[in-house]
Amino acid sequence: MISTAHYNSPLGDILLASKDNKLIGLWIEGQKYFLSSIKEEIQENSNDGVLLATKSWLDRYFNGQKPNIDELNLSPIGSDFRQAVWKILCKIPYGETITYNDIAKEIARQRKIKKMSAQAIGGAVGHNPISIIIPCHRVVGTNGNLTGYAGGIEKKIWLLRHEHVNMENFFIPKN
Repeated sequence: MISTAHYNSPLGDILLASKDNKLIGLWIEGQKYFLSSIKEEIQENSNDGVLLATKSWLDRYFNGQKPNIDELNLSPIGSDFRQAVWKILCKIPYGETITYNDIAKEIARQRKIKKMSAQAIGGAVGHNPISIIIPCHRVVGTNGNLTGYAGGIEKKIWLLRHEHVNMENFFIPKN
C-alpha cells in the first residue's frame, strides 16, 4: 500500500507518496507524468512519518533554507538508466545548474561508452517522480534554454529564482 498526503506550496498543491518508509513520489499539481510510476493502491495518510518528514523538508526549503537531500530516504521508481540520471541530479548544488549534455557525458563515462543522447537524458529527467527534492529544475539546455520541466516552465523559473540562480543567460524557448 502506498501512503499519500497533500502539501500546500507556493507552487500549488503537491502530492507526496511513500512506501516501505521511503519517499517514492512528489508531484506538483498539473505536472506531466503525475502518478505515472504508481501501480498500486494508494491511501491518504497524513500521519505517515516519511510524509511528515518530507513536509518539514519542504517547509524549510520554501522558507529559503537549504535542507540536505540526504535527510530523506528516497526511493524513486524507475529503470536503472533513470536511476543513474536521478543520482546525478541529487548532486547538483543549490543555486547551480547543469546541462542535459553534461549529464549525458557523465552517464557515457560511467557506462564506458563513447556517447549518450542528451534527448535520452531529457526523458529520464522529465520522468523524475520526486520533483524539487531530486532537483530536475536545475537542468538546462546547453545554450541556456529553460526547457524540459514536467511541472511547467513557469514553476522551473520560480524554483531557480527561489534558489538565487543567476537567470541572465537563460531564456524560454519560443516554441
